[in-house]
Amino acid sequence: MSSNASTPPLHVLVIVASTRPGRLGPAIADWFVQATLPAATAGGGTVDVADLADIGLPLLDEPEHPSSGVYEHEHTRAWSRRVAAADAFVVVTPEYNYAMPAALKNAFDFLYHEWAWKPVAFVSYGNTSAGTRSVQMAKQVVTTLKMMPIGATVALRIAESTRNGQVLQSAGLDETARRMLLELTRVASAMRSLRTEPESEVTGPVDGLRLTTAQPDDLAELLVLQRCCWVQEALANDTLDLAPLRETLDELRESMPTWQLWCVRRHGRLVAAVRARAHERAWLIGRLMVAPDQAGNGIGTWLLTHVEQQAPQKAEHYELFTGRRSNRNIRLYERAGYALTPDEGTPHDAVRLTKQRQPVTSVR
Repeated sequence: MSSNASTPPLHVLVIVASTRPGRLGPAIADWFVQATLPAATAGGGTVDVADLADIGLPLLDEPEHPSSGVYEHEHTRAWSRRVAAADAFVVVTPEYNYAMPAALKNAFDFLYHEWAWKPVAFVSYGNTSAGTRSVQMAKQVVTTLKMMPIGATVALRIAESTRNGQVLQSAGLDETARRMLLELTRVASAMRSLRTEPESEVTGPVDGLRLTTAQPDDLAELLVLQRCCWVQEALANDTLDLAPLRETLDELRESMPTWQLWCVRRHGRLVAAVRARAHERAWLIGRLMVAPDQAGNGIGTWLLTHVEQQAPQKAEHYELFTGRRSNRNIRLYERAGYALTPDEGTPHDAVRLTKQRQPVTSVR
């Protein structure tokens, strides 16, 4: 692995695919990590192991399509965070009846965007075919998820490469693993730029606006914008004890799998942002912000309309909160059709506003 001061180190996630009691997967993953760890750490990279048996995902149980990024269950959000944080994957997989384990297919199916534009390598194991038919099946799935399987692989025949549940010591096998890791990380470095969503100008209330989903590289600038915007809220409500002012960069990063975030740039500068997520029958909208010098141009209303349009089908109403004395915000939301809605769970210094979603008429 290689990195420089301006490029974050690469993070490789090793996925143990088998969940069967008595499996060899954990031992083979341990061997791979130990064989490649010196090469990984020499370049400042990190390697993590995700054992699907420990993660314990149920059979896909999310009501929304994975491409929506709207997750109802914490087990999905936790899995999303693990996968989203990785730059590349190594899948350690056996072969069951000429195919990959069902647990691996299920783990792939839970997510969508988190896998995209990242390379994947395979360490397979088995008897006659050394698990290679499992890999061929998995490659059909990962390419559909916009992943790139690399050419280098490691294929272990159990009778030749293991004894008493452990991988036999072999300098040649260790070197094969290191070469595979090197190829994987070279491809991961090249693919990083593909995960930055291309910006395209959109029609908005002012010229030069570009609307994109937030990327990790946006977060530091987004946090600065958030603090600038909430200074006005602090003055209006006579308190500095506001969550947007306390939020740290690490907390903002951790929120990405839970919330969908959008950024608006004008001539390259970040001028607005918003986040949203589904909760039961509500589409929760939060952190709607516009740079103070851009306020009054209609960007906030335009962005609010956009985020409403991203709500999943099951959402019956929109919901947001603002400061009890944030009169300018309240007027903006009321003009957009929101109404003050009492709720016992609302903090005493905040107000809750809701808006019923108009039913979508299907065209047949």
